[in-house]
Amino acid sequence: MDAPTVEDMNARTRAAGFGPEVKRRVMLGTYALSAGYYDAYYGQAQKVRTLIITALDAAYQRFDALVGATSPTTAFAIGARVDDPWAMYLSDVCTVPSNLAGHPAISVPFGADAGGLPLGVQVLAPALTESVMLRVAAAVEHAAPVLAPPRVRAS
Repeated sequence: MDAPTVEDMNARTRAAGFGPEVKRRVMLGTYALSAGYYDAYYGQAQKVRTLIITALDAAYQRFDALVGATSPTTAFAIGARVDDPWAMYLSDVCTVPSNLAGHPAISVPFGADAGGLPLGVQVLAPALTESVMLRVAAAVEHAAPVLAPPRVRAS
């Protein structure tokens, strides 16, 4: 995207490329780190992050990869939760541990719910073992139930 300065280019690309949910989370994080809450929130978050890394490292001592839910609920209709930031946040809460640990993860389609909306599972792996993660993801996807063509539902 053309712009006269790097700052203008950053502002334009972020405004065009980030959806409302991402913008909301960036703003909340920026506020929490700039409004005198650094010690209260960031320090605690770093402690939790360390616990998550330690737990995942222990799991990876026993297993090459982990498979789990991508989301705590089945899919929802496009646009169904856009007015509920808390519901949107909770929809991806299962993906947070890998993000915090800096480990790779991939969501793989795996069947559908009773309404025909897709279900997914995620494959998690230790840092720098993307090749293992991708092989497991391919095997999981290959083993997934065959889906009927998706039905489009409006909210």
